[in-house]
Amino acid sequence: MSARFEEIDWRPTPMGDISLRRRRDPASGIDVYEVKLGDEFLMSSLFTAGEIALTRLGLAQLPDDELDVAVGGLGLGYTAQATLEDPRVRSLIVIEALGEVIDWHERGLVPLGARLASDSRCRLVLGDFFAVVGDSCGLDPREPDRRFHAILLDVDHSPRHVLHPRHAALYRPAGMRALADRLHPDGVFALWSNDPPDEQFSSVLAEVFAESQAHVVDFDNPLQGGTAANTIYVARKAAGAP
Repeated sequence: MSARFEEIDWRPTPMGDISLRRRRDPASGIDVYEVKLGDEFLMSSLFTAGEIALTRLGLAQLPDDELDVAVGGLGLGYTAQATLEDPRVRSLIVIEALGEVIDWHERGLVPLGARLASDSRCRLVLGDFFAVVGDSCGLDPREPDRRFHAILLDVDHSPRHVLHPRHAALYRPAGMRALADRLHPDGVFALWSNDPPDEQFSSVLAEVFAESQAHVVDFDNPLQGGTAANTIYVARKAAGAP
């Protein structure tokens, strides 16, 4: 049996102090892994429904061809793992701004780390998603002009509640156009948000993409009782778009 609480790792980063913690949940008896940045909770293995739904909703309407997928934000790896569970996925790159988070996975300090690190289709890339999406180097440093069938993003709390002020530009029309340029025609962009559907951001998606929708994902909340909800935005690029 594990200890009731353990701080597995703690390190200072340019975005603030980041820590990986494990605690024993008294109700279920399972180990819960949590990531904090400063005083903010970024991820908990107790709540993964939204991260998994991000992948499933994002890939649902794509064809049965071999898919190349990019994920912005590694976290505890649940979005990436759900992507790899889709048999259509040929390749996955995960762009993560914090080398510490990649290190946790490569060292097997988090539950899904060994699985992601050992899957030959998956590559963990150290980089700032928000900087490279509009930069000439692109999302894949090995192939600057590479396009993807799907780009899934789970970094900020929501388009309005960002972890860093410079992230906000991505959620405006120019930022979304730069992201759409990284997609194949008919490709899909999907975004996780902890806030209810945002009409302003939905309008931005409608301006840039051929079609878009906000899905509300409900899930049990054992800490507070009852249910909680995330929003998953899914937007499709026009089939004939360059």
